[in-house]
Amino acid sequence: MTNARTITWAAAVLAAWLPSPRGNPGRAGSDLPLVVANDNRTPAGRFHGDTLEIHLEVRMAVWRPEADSGPSIEVAAFGEEGRAPQIPGPLIRVRTGTIIVASVTNALSDSTISVHGLVTHPATWGDSLILHPGDSRTVRFTAGAPGTYLYLAVLGRHTFDNDIDDEREQVSGAFVVDPPNVTSPDRILMINIWGSTIDSIHYRNTLTINGRAWPYTERMLATVGDSVHWRVINASGRNHPMHLHGFYYLVDARGDGVSDTLYPPSDRRLVVTEGLLPFTTMAMTYVPDRAGNWLFHCHIGFHVVPDARLNPPPPESHDRMAHDPTVHMAGLVVGITVRPRPNAIATKRGQPRQLHLFVQEGAKRNRAARAMGFVLQRGPVPPAPDSTEIPGSLLVLTRGEPTDLVVTNRLREPTAIHWHGIELESYSDGVAGWSGAGTQLAPSIEPSDSFTAQLTLPRAGTFIYHTHMNDIEQLTSGLYGAIVVLEPGRRFDPATDHVFIIGWDGDADPPNILVNGDSAPPPLEVTAGVRQRFRLVNIGAAGRFPFSIYRDSSPATWRHLAKDGADLPPRQARSSAAAQVLQVGETYDFEVIPERGEYRLVLGAPKTPLWLQRLVVRD
Repeated sequence: MTNARTITWAAAVLAAWLPSPRGNPGRAGSDLPLVVANDNRTPAGRFHGDTLEIHLEVRMAVWRPEADSGPSIEVAAFGEEGRAPQIPGPLIRVRTGTIIVASVTNALSDSTISVHGLVTHPATWGDSLILHPGDSRTVRFTAGAPGTYLYLAVLGRHTFDNDIDDEREQVSGAFVVDPPNVTSPDRILMINIWGSTIDSIHYRNTLTINGRAWPYTERMLATVGDSVHWRVINASGRNHPMHLHGFYYLVDARGDGVSDTLYPPSDRRLVVTEGLLPFTTMAMTYVPDRAGNWLFHCHIGFHVVPDARLNPPPPESHDRMAHDPTVHMAGLVVGITVRPRPNAIATKRGQPRQLHLFVQEGAKRNRAARAMGFVLQRGPVPPAPDSTEIPGSLLVLTRGEPTDLVVTNRLREPTAIHWHGIELESYSDGVAGWSGAGTQLAPSIEPSDSFTAQLTLPRAGTFIYHTHMNDIEQLTSGLYGAIVVLEPGRRFDPATDHVFIIGWDGDADPPNILVNGDSAPPPLEVTAGVRQRFRLVNIGAAGRFPFSIYRDSSPATWRHLAKDGADLPPRQARSSAAAQVLQVGETYDFEVIPERGEYRLVLGAPKTPLWLQRLVVRD
């Protein structure tokens, strides 16, 4: 499920005290050039008429992915000849029909490289150039179809092996082909990873966007009402479900790095999380309609916590629970500040419904070292302080109804709650020290203190709430839950409306998986011929999980309804075999009309499931 690249706590901790592979490139006397972080705004090369000429080289350099004075590593990197090496590599950006003459020099002294992606698009991955140390090659090709692509160099081998010990995925660059006579006001965000094995169980890595790791990633600025266009490129061998706080975004295009598909407007789905498999791309658009600070980040927990730093903090550090967002997060995070429109008038909020939610810890109950839970107060008396619910209490809310959720922290440590997928005011978004605007920033919820999140739900659907502090420990101890938002006048009926929420039971790697807090649930009984709504949620720390429904040895049929709480475009709201892969941070809604008989709800492979529940359908 996870692998050596999902860095474990022990690996992160010990790596902080072990020497860097290849020594410390910041040492006195190093004559290697310094890597320049590439914001992908300035295209490389020179034009001669309709021909772009670009001279690339791969050479060793010193990379400081965090602060300019922070820890450094020696890495191979692309650069233009005569200029500083860059991570990501120099941006190739041309219009369709452009002829490209690209020369590549392998300036490494000890590694053969294979260079991929310098071809006419669409294409397939393959060895386009193989260069021994000191070799140079030149290729001439037309750019091909418009789209978002990448080029990369593989060091010392000629295959894309996802199980290798080390990652050298910083040796890559963006390749964008624009349509003729169209100017695209977009930004390019490229994910690069360097990682190295220290010993049989310890790993050291850095995870970056445009050559920097949070909090040193570029801050993105927008104004309410702007149409924001991004191209996101995963140039790494890891999976990254990319999550946007506060807003939906349209998925305009998807690609595999060497080919790209632009969706017609009618097929562009709204999401808050979209999974990027290794070496894939995405074009996206969103229109922020609320001011404040927001985040765009990978939802793999291990990719955004302090342990994702090149030199992680020791176990006794309080970084994971710091109020400061530059301390309690790291890695694949981009900050977004949305400015209000001039002379904007604040909208009035109606009288809210008030709910009380308690964050508390009880006796150890499963494999996790601790048992934490969100418990909703039901009635006039607060829940017992040591009671827990894993997952947290299901929150059933109504579209359009203002709701104040008073969150009281009964833990011995601070926490913060993110209302995942909810379109809300920034201050309530749940990122301590970041959510809000100006000096009005949301606090962490300290022990014995409370915070009121103000929600007014603009759409019905399936959403998530979860901790956004000390993420790995708190999340895998049970601090997550589902939110169901109904249309006005509707009531939640558990006989026909079923929530399945996937979570980790402890931070072991590979993980122990629970669905609805259970690993071996009793049968679920429903009535034949009656429409059933299945709401699927994945809020584990990491992992892609296939969920399916089988009758005998064949998959059942369901109809797709929604993704991340947003109704699907009509052409995607179709019937299909009942099988769906869930990325972390995704929700899916399906409709099932079962016939009399017995079914199996399966998480994982049908023959070796991670979790299984019988579905008994009676007349």
